[in-house]
Amino acid sequence: MSKKIPQPTTPPRERAFLVGVELYGKKQFLALEDSLVELALLADTAGVDVVGELTQKLDRPHTLTYIGPGKVEELKALAEETLADVVIFDDELSPRHQRELEKALGNIRVLDRTALILDIFAQHAHTSEGMLQVELAQYEYNLPRLTRAWTHLERQAGGGGGRAGSAGGVGLRGPGETQLEVDRRQIRTRITHIKRELEKVEAHRTRYRAQRKRSRIPTVALVGYTNAGKSTLLNRVAKSEVYVADQLFATLDPTTRRVLLPGDDLALITDTVGFIQKLPTSLVAAFHATLEEIAEADLLLHVVDISHPNALNQFEAVQETLAEIDADHIPMVTALNKADLLHHPENAREILKNFPKAISISAIEGTGIKDLLHLIREELYESYSPIHVRLPYQQGALISLFHELGQVERVEHERGGMVMHGRIPGRLLAQFAPGTPKPVEARQSPGRFEERKPLTIVMSGGSIMSKFLDRMSEFLASQRITPHHRHRYDHHKFDPSIHPARNLITTSNLLLHVGLIISIFGLMLSWAL
Repeated sequence: MSKKIPQPTTPPRERAFLVGVELYGKKQFLALEDSLVELALLADTAGVDVVGELTQKLDRPHTLTYIGPGKVEELKALAEETLADVVIFDDELSPRHQRELEKALGNIRVLDRTALILDIFAQHAHTSEGMLQVELAQYEYNLPRLTRAWTHLERQAGGGGGRAGSAGGVGLRGPGETQLEVDRRQIRTRITHIKRELEKVEAHRTRYRAQRKRSRIPTVALVGYTNAGKSTLLNRVAKSEVYVADQLFATLDPTTRRVLLPGDDLALITDTVGFIQKLPTSLVAAFHATLEEIAEADLLLHVVDISHPNALNQFEAVQETLAEIDADHIPMVTALNKADLLHHPENAREILKNFPKAISISAIEGTGIKDLLHLIREELYESYSPIHVRLPYQQGALISLFHELGQVERVEHERGGMVMHGRIPGRLLAQFAPGTPKPVEARQSPGRFEERKPLTIVMSGGSIMSKFLDRMSEFLASQRITPHHRHRYDHHKFDPSIHPARNLITTSNLLLHVGLIISIFGLMLSWAL
């Protein structure tokens, strides 16, 4: 009896052919060859084997197929020769480019960089929040790319057999909906539902951040290029066991740990999703609730893989992404990680000059960690910035915060508020910035969370009350009595010599006018504030 040969239980990995295009005049953080190396790492993370690559330099993308017609024929021949299952472009393709390329390549699927990153995120999302965010990004990406895969159904006729059908009743005959239209409607409905669920997630995170703000423990957000070693660094400084893997986008959901700084001071350090060049805009929008953890932090700890040949370019790509999410104003400390992988570690001192407030460390071996924690403590608790700000009296929490954690040099009291001069820790500057929403004490009501908008306003001159009085003076000047109405005014004046009932009517009219003025006063006051 012959023995059975064991068969592999894992499905075979797909084979991919990579395509890179360099457009003249377009800003690129990485060279074309380096960008394709990164694309190959993304493909490997997604479970795809790379069997070849093709490049082309263009002034602008081709109207139909993104690359030139000759390159399309060359790509088809190479893909068939290498038995590629999918062709992956290093840029985001428009729906039209994708359709035309699939027609030209036959049975070979065509993906772009965005679809590949979304597939990796879908594999690594484990929490309900992460899965919702990835699902939203995938639906918004695929909605304009739905193809007519339902031609065998053609149209769903409304009870009849089409335009001339006779099976349907009155009002039911007609072309009906195509299956494509039905799919689009279902996807839009699902997108609306996911956005509502994510609003609940964002409200939960807002309450959580407000609770942390009330504890007065400063927060530090770990940011950086993907696979720079952020999770490893968090495990080192917090003595935690966060999942770590040598792959791209191993961390999707934010993780917060308490860290003891030198001097027995505390800080909350949050590990966030890594960035990458050409990060899809739909992904940034879908992960808004997660990226809020970065925008609300008191300090950013930018982790850079100093052993990577394109470390400086990766640093610039992260800085650009921080600017997109309005987090580039937050104070930052740079940790040059993986210094142990440098061939000449003594050269790290020269590299430090290219990065602001940088410390060379090795999260694996623990070198430089003490210096990094000292620098974080200095930025959070010892680094003060001069400030003069006008605070309304209603903002008692900010006034108390200034007195408690800042250095007050002078206070000037005005009508409706005070002007405070002094110095505050750099991590608090964002809370005193004009127009910046600041978390306040949460008021929990049944089924609803309310967050009051702060009235913190920095004004160059004058006060809110003086602004109101100017508006009130203009209004009263516009309401002056003209000669045409003087006889009506005299008719309603209070006169003790006439009948009391007549005076009662006059008094009522007077009170009515006073009430009207008070109402206008209140409306203009709320408008001025």
